[in-house]
Formats: sequence, C-alpha cells, structure tokens
Amino acid sequence: MMMVSSKIFSLLQFFALLNLFTVTFASTEEATALLKWKATFKNQDNSLLASWTQSSNACRDWYGVICFNGRVKTLNITNCGVIGTLYAFPFSSLPFLENLNLSNNNISGTIPPEIGNLTNLVYLDLNNNQISGTIPPQTGSLSKLQILRIFGNHLKGSIPEEIGYLRSLTDLSLSTNFLNGSIPASLGNLNNLSFLSLYDNQLSGSIPEEIGYLRSLTDLYLSTNFLNGSIPASLGNLNNLSFLSLYDNKLSGSIPDEIGYLTSLTDLYLNNNFLNGSIPASLWNLKNLSFLSLSENQLSGSIPQEIGYLRSLTNLHLNNNFLNGSIPPEIGNLWSLSIIDLSINSLKGSIPASLGNLRNVQSMFLDENNLTEEIPLSVCNLTSLKILYLRRNNLKGKVPQCLGNISGLQVLTMSRNNLSGVIPSSISNLRSLQILDLGRNSLEGAIPQCFGNINTLQVFDVQNNKLSGTLSTNFSIGSSLISLNLHGNELEGEIPRSLANCKKLQVLDLGNNHLNDTFPMWLGTLLELRVLRLTSNKLYGPIRSSGAEIMFPDLRTIDLSNNAFSKDLPTSLFQHLEGMRTIDKTMKVPSYEGYGDYQDSIVVVSKGLKLEVVRILSLYTVIDLSNNKFEGHIPSVLGDLIALRVLNMSHNGLKGHIPPSLGSLSVVESLDLSFNQLSGEIPQQLASLTSLGFLNLSHNYLQGCIPQGPQFRTFENNSYEGNDGLRGYPVSKGCGNDPVPDTNYTVSALDDQESNSEFLNDFWKAALMGYGSGLCIGLSIMYFMISTGNPIWLARIIDEMEHQINTRRRKKQQGQRNHRRRNNHF
Repeated sequence: MMMVSSKIFSLLQFFALLNLFTVTFASTEEATALLKWKATFKNQDNSLLASWTQSSNACRDWYGVICFNGRVKTLNITNCGVIGTLYAFPFSSLPFLENLNLSNNNISGTIPPEIGNLTNLVYLDLNNNQISGTIPPQTGSLSKLQILRIFGNHLKGSIPEEIGYLRSLTDLSLSTNFLNGSIPASLGNLNNLSFLSLYDNQLSGSIPEEIGYLRSLTDLYLSTNFLNGSIPASLGNLNNLSFLSLYDNKLSGSIPDEIGYLTSLTDLYLNNNFLNGSIPASLWNLKNLSFLSLSENQLSGSIPQEIGYLRSLTNLHLNNNFLNGSIPPEIGNLWSLSIIDLSINSLKGSIPASLGNLRNVQSMFLDENNLTEEIPLSVCNLTSLKILYLRRNNLKGKVPQCLGNISGLQVLTMSRNNLSGVIPSSISNLRSLQILDLGRNSLEGAIPQCFGNINTLQVFDVQNNKLSGTLSTNFSIGSSLISLNLHGNELEGEIPRSLANCKKLQVLDLGNNHLNDTFPMWLGTLLELRVLRLTSNKLYGPIRSSGAEIMFPDLRTIDLSNNAFSKDLPTSLFQHLEGMRTIDKTMKVPSYEGYGDYQDSIVVVSKGLKLEVVRILSLYTVIDLSNNKFEGHIPSVLGDLIALRVLNMSHNGLKGHIPPSLGSLSVVESLDLSFNQLSGEIPQQLASLTSLGFLNLSHNYLQGCIPQGPQFRTFENNSYEGNDGLRGYPVSKGCGNDPVPDTNYTVSALDDQESNSEFLNDFWKAALMGYGSGLCIGLSIMYFMISTGNPIWLARIIDEMEHQINTRRRKKQQGQRNHRRRNNHF
C-alpha cells in the first residue's frame, strides 16, 4: 500500500514539474514575441515600458501586463506614448489574451487581418490613435468580444457585415473616423449591444430598420454623417434607450410618433436635418427627457401646450424652423430649464409673463421671430439669466428698468425692434455685461454717462436710434471695449478724449451724427483699431500728423466721407497704415467672450452701391474720403496700400495727375475719383487692375487716350463723362493707332455680367475665407445709384445678390449658436 502511495506521489510531482516547465516555456515565448513588437517602436526610450526587458519576469515586472497561470491575459498600455504600428504585434503568440488596450497612443498603419487569431479576446480598445485602412472582416471571428472601440482614428471603407457575428458585443464604438457606405443591417443581430456609437463618419444611406431589434440598447449615436431617408419607426422598440443622437445628417420626413414610446429617454438630438411636419404630441410622454434639440430643421405648426409636461427638461432647442403661433405659457412650468432657444421661427404674439417662472434659466433666445407687445416685467425675475436675445422682433414699449437687477447678465441684445423711451441707467449696474446691443430701435434721450464704467463691456451698439445730446460718456482706464457703434443718431459735440483709454478697441463707428470736432488723430494710439467711421458729421479742418512713429497700425477701414475736412490729403497718415500694406487672408473677425455671436456691421459705398458689410470687416479694406474739401495732389504713397478694395476720393478739390502707383492696387474693386479737378492722362498702369469692377473718373479735366485692358472694356461712357479731352473706347471709336475693340453691347454686357459675377463670388469667398464653421455672415443691401447710368447692370447685380442671400440665409444664420452636446461616454 505504501509503495502505491509513493508511486502516486512521484507521479503527481512529475506532472507538477511538467506543468511548471510548460508554463515557464509559454511565458518566455509570449515575452519574446512582445519584445520583438516593442523593438519596432520609434521611441525605444519609452520610460513607461522600460520594465520590458529580456532579464525581467513578464508576468511580474512588466508594465501593463497581467498574467493568469503564467500566460498573458491582459495587455493594457493606454496613454504610454507608443509610436509604432501593429504589423509586428504577436497576434498568433497570445492565444489566451482576453483584454487588449492600446488606446491613446500614436499607433499608425492598418489593422492586420491576423487580429482574428485572438479568439479569446473579450475587450479590444484601439481608440485615439492614427490607425488607417479598413476594419478587417476577420474581426468577426472574435466571438467572445464584448467591447470593441476603434473611435478617433483614420479608418475608411465600410463597416464589415461580419461585425454582426459578434453576438456577445455590448459596446461598439467606431465614431470619429472616415467610414463610408451604409450601416450594415447585420448589426441588428447584436442582441446584447447596449452602446452603439458611429457618429462623425461619412456613412450614408438610411438607418436600418434592424437597429430597432437592439432591445438592450441604451445609447445610440449616429450623428454627423450623411444618413438620409426617414427615421425608422422601429426605433420606438428600444425601451431601454436613454440617449438618441441623430443630429447633423440629411434625414427627412416627419418625426415618427413611436419616438414617444421611448420613456427612458433623457437626451434627444434630431437637430440639423431636413425633418418636416409638426412636433408629434407623443414626445410629451417623455417625462424623463432633460435635453431636447429639434433645431435647424423644417418643422412647422405651433408649439403644443403639452410641452409643459416635460418637467425634467433642462435644455430646449427648437430654433431655426418654421414654427408659428404663439409661445405657449405652459413653458413657464419647465422650472428646471437652463437653456431655451426658440429663435429664427415665425412665432408671434407677446412674450408670456409665465417665462418669468424659469428661475434656473441661464440663456434665453427668442430672437428673429414676429413677437409683439411689450417686454414683460417678469423677465426681471430671471435672476440666473446670463444671456438674453430678443433682437429682430416687433417688440414695442420701453427697455425695462428692472433689467439692472439681473446681476449676472452678460449678453443683452434687443436690436431691430420698435423699442422707445430712454436707455435705462440701471443697466450700468450690470458689472458682468459683455455685449449690449440696442441698435435699430427708436430710443431717445442721452446715453448714460455711467456706461463707460462697465469695465467688462466689449460691445456697445446703439446704432440707428434717436439718441441725442453730447457724447459725454467717460470711458475708464482698463476698458474692455472692442466695438463701439453709435452710428445714425443725433449726437452732438466733440468726440470724447476718454476713448483713448479703450486700448482693445477694434471697431469705432460714430457716423451719421452731428459731431463737431477736428480729426481725432489721438485715436492712432489704439493699436488694435481696425475700423474707423466718422462719415456724415460736422467734422472740419486739416488732418495733421501727430508726429508719433506708430499711428493706426492695424486700420483696415477709414471712412471720413461727408464732412468738411480740408487742405491737403493726409500723406503722413497713409504712410502709417501698415494694416493696408499686406493682403492677409487669414485675418480673423473681432471675437467676443461669452456667447459671442454679435455681428459687427458697417455700410460702405462700393461700385456705386451702399453695402452693409457684416462681420467681414477685416477683409474689406476701405478708404473713403469723398464729399469733403480736400485739396492738392493724390499722394503716390496710396499705391503702397495694396490691400485696398475700395478707394473713394470723389467730390473734393483734388488737382494734378492720377499717380501711376495706383496700378499697384491689385485687389481694388472700386475706384472713384470723380468730381475733382484732376488733369493729365489716365495712367496706363490702371489697365492691369484685373479686380476692378467699378471705375468713376467723371467730371475732371482728364485728357488723352483711355487705357485698354480686360476690365476697362467693361466700363461705359458714364465712367469718363465730363472729361472733354479723353479719347478712345468707349468715348470715341479710336485713339491714334489704337484698334477699336472688337465688341458690341451684347459682348460688353456679357463681360460686365462676368465681372459682376466674379465680384460677387470674390465677395462671398472673402466673407467665408478663414472663418470656418462657426461663423455668421450676412449681407443686406440698400440699393441706389451713385454716378452710374446703367439700370440693367444694377438690376442684374441686385438680383444675383438677393438670390445668394436667400439661398444661404436659413442654414448659415446659426453660426456659433449650435448647441450641440457630444457626450464623451468613453
């Protein structure tokens, strides 16, 4: 008996030693394979992987390696700064690997098909690398896989049908790549899937009906793709869904009633699509909903009063639709609301007093509707309010005095309404105020002096009102003011010297008032000033240099027209305009902190038209000195200001020759020197101005041959009338040996149309250049003719501008006001 026991013990010892030998051998093989992969890294000195050496124990000592029975079970080297590829990864040497996390590194190249050899893999995370190529179909062989994350790479191609074989999958994240093609219907086989994220790709086609089979799904992200068709009603089967994001696609049709069955839903994003019809009443069953965004669609009808049932709602975005009717008072029951955006619709009636119940609301956007009546005083109860947009409505009455009690208010815009009365001085109590826009109303009285003490104020816009009195506001040292627009009022007196304290000022428009002063050369010390408009005042006298070395270094627009400035043109001023000496297409518009979608706008006279240029001020470079009493010669230094697009010196008393240096203004579009006393010939150098779309040299004493060139052939008699000494086309048939251009009215009209089209294309191109998604661009036109006798040309350019305005308006108005929230679930 003892002999038998002894043999059994010896046998057990043998198997134990055999097992130990086998385990040791297997671990050595895996370690060697991993070291060979590490040897391919471009950063061999990686400190986190310094423990990976031949002499150390892989299971015990290596960073990110976890073993079970001596075999590598987990490899987690996320955020290790690895620079390499997967080509040498030992897919065939790690048969027991269950968890592989290589996320947040710098791994490039493609995913090898050998990844299908990791048949025990449960967790695979390759997110936030530089991986390219396609997803190999062999991924479908990983039958035990539960987590598959490859988001934030450069993958392209289609999503393999084989992904649908992974029946154990609970999390599939392929977002932020370049995947295209349609969403495979086979994904409907993933019965255990709870998280599906495919957003920010280039997927197209319709959303498969089979997605509705995923009864375990809690989060569905399909936003920012090119998906089209309707939203499948089968999504209503996803009883556990809490987050549904379909925004920024091309989905059409109506919102299915079945969405209202998703009673667990907390976040619903359907914005930025082409959805139409009315808002389904079933949505009001979603009692757990906290975020609802239906903005930027084509929804119509009224906002149902049942919206008041959504008591958990914190964010409501219905903006940029065609909603009509009145704002339901029941919205006042949504006490948890933080943001409400009903802007850019066709809502009418008064603002409900019940909105004053929204004590937690921080941002309220009711702008660009047809709201009428007075602003309810209950709005002053919104003590958490930071942003209030009421612009572009038909509101009347006074600006409520009690607004000064909302101490945290940062942005207040009420422009383009019918508001009357005075500007309440209580607004100066708003010590956090950054943007105050009350322009284009019927406000009267004086501007409160204390406004200059709001050091946080960046924008003060009261243009086109009926404000009067002297501009006695005292702007304090340390002012944050960037844009000051007092244009179109009845202000008198001098320009306040305290403006010199506004060191951040970029836009100053005091035009169309009754200011009586000399030229404020002292403003030249404002190094960031880009736009200076003093047009149509009672300013007078010569413009003399201050002798400073740096004056107006960044000025892009200077408009001194319709004043009584006299003597010689300010040569010394032109010499300082460094901002006009280079063509910088990367210039950015003025930016404002907080919720900054305020749009600076100025009116410029270009090509005989008054154009309101909105938020492209940095690119539209203008000098307008017309309708003054300037004398002397045109300084040749103007030719150095090569960024000029508009140069207007008409209706003065200028003498002498047109300087040939103006031929260097390669991007000038409008040149008006009419109604002066200029003499001599038109410089031949002007014929090289290929961007020139408008030329007016009429009513001078010019003589000689009119230069011939591509643009000059588009100009008609009215560009030269009143110069009896001029010869050549179009004034006469020829000039000396110059041939008569082979053209007629039709060809001229076609050339003219092409020129106008190029002007418009360049204008919009300039408006869009360098500003991306997020910027707002607008153009409104008050058309009238200045020294031009071509009504056909005028009608054509106006029609084309109006067409471009109408086709862009709906989808480009929103700009920065796109309240998207991407839940970084990972």
